[in-house]
Amino acid sequence: MIGKKAIVAMSGGVDSSVAALILKQQGFNLIGATMKLFDNEDVGVCAKNTCCSLKDIDDARNIAYGLNIPYYVFNFSHKFKAAVIDKFIHAYENGLTPNPCIDCNRYLKFDKLLQRAKELNFDYVATGHYAQVEYNQKSGRWILKKATDPHKDQSYVLYSLTQDQLSHTLFPLGKMNKNEVRAIAKSNNFNNAKKHDSQDICFIKNGKYSDFIKSHTNKNYPPGNFVDVDGKLLGSHKGIIHYTIGQRKGLGLSFPRPMYVLKIDPQSNQITLAPNEKTYTKTLIARDINLISKENLYIKTKIKAKVRYNQQEQWAVAVQLNSNQIKVEFEKPQRAITKGQAVVLYDEDVVVGGGTICET
Repeated sequence: MIGKKAIVAMSGGVDSSVAALILKQQGFNLIGATMKLFDNEDVGVCAKNTCCSLKDIDDARNIAYGLNIPYYVFNFSHKFKAAVIDKFIHAYENGLTPNPCIDCNRYLKFDKLLQRAKELNFDYVATGHYAQVEYNQKSGRWILKKATDPHKDQSYVLYSLTQDQLSHTLFPLGKMNKNEVRAIAKSNNFNNAKKHDSQDICFIKNGKYSDFIKSHTNKNYPPGNFVDVDGKLLGSHKGIIHYTIGQRKGLGLSFPRPMYVLKIDPQSNQITLAPNEKTYTKTLIARDINLISKENLYIKTKIKAKVRYNQQEQWAVAVQLNSNQIKVEFEKPQRAITKGQAVVLYDEDVVVGGGTICET
């Protein structure tokens, strides 16, 4: 790859730092770049286990300088607010549970950053994600594959990558595990070798989504009724932004047996609760689909799918309904399939595609 040029998205963490090192050793002409997505003060973040803080920028800059590669900070805060933060808030206000990390990948890392790379005549964007990209000669398509380390695989949050984006994307850590990455960082005296992985949504303080939404919008979200599946009044809730499908804790009510959030209706401001067995369903419809390994899925296809990041894939039958929707029917009912989250389809270790769940 001598002579090829890549922008490495450097978060200040160990993964992106080692990704930069690997590409430099492979002969790439590199620049490091951190995407400035927001001002910490603006979103109330004191970032200990999140990315994008000023400390993270310092860490990324130090690694880049140590590797003797140019380093830049690109301000994408306006785009991030519109494509990620505002969308996150709108989803909760409408009884949905969004995945902002997927939106950040879709609209920032592999859209705006790739656009910037092309403007600078760079060939690739590289990140520290644990996933793999390959070109399939038989199908003539770029494919996204799981990382070889199943405990670190991040293919679920990357399903939205297009053919053009995949053809300009590098994942140097796809065949590695975390211990190997940290060992490389330590042997190269990286100051972030022992740095904690980011675990929280980067713009949310202490995981309190409702506090963030209220402070960001300056709105009051009125209380409403908890009801059972027959419409019987069970009590009062404190506003729909405090709840998500499948939630059991924090309801503020006591029942003879555990009750879970089954449905959130923003129109009536009503939340339906049900026992655990009522939270299972077999069928969903997803919109805003992106297919990777296949051009379409108009023929019913037996496949594996998962509806949340940490779930093991489950057998299902998927069929494309139109250019924007797919229907997925699982062999076995799945618990708490949640509108706003992603369903991602797999053929063994290959990502077929995915979409945003809109009906169950």
